[in-house]
Amino acid sequence: MAKKSAVEKNRRRERMAKKFAGKRARLKALVRDENVPVEERFQAALKLAELPRNSAPSRIRNRCGLTGRPRAYYRKLNMSRIALRDLGSTGQIPGMVKSSW
Repeated sequence: MAKKSAVEKNRRRERMAKKFAGKRARLKALVRDENVPVEERFQAALKLAELPRNSAPSRIRNRCGLTGRPRAYYRKLNMSRIALRDLGSTGQIPGMVKSSW
């Protein structure tokens, strides 16, 4: 199991990213728009920089849904390789058999 504080910090980042997603998208669109005057684009970039760092989606770490492990994470399954192997070994994943030779 991962540290509870690290898992909770990541959840807090997810909530914050969702909360500021609209505002962040509007400001980014304004910064990228070539038809807007340079001064307005610069002001939008400053406002974007003033947003909390943890509101950026790139700060969210992919973690295993069962254990919270941050490494060896399969996006498609939302779990780590270790959790996947444990579930496969106990027969909880249909068609999956632990290999041995």
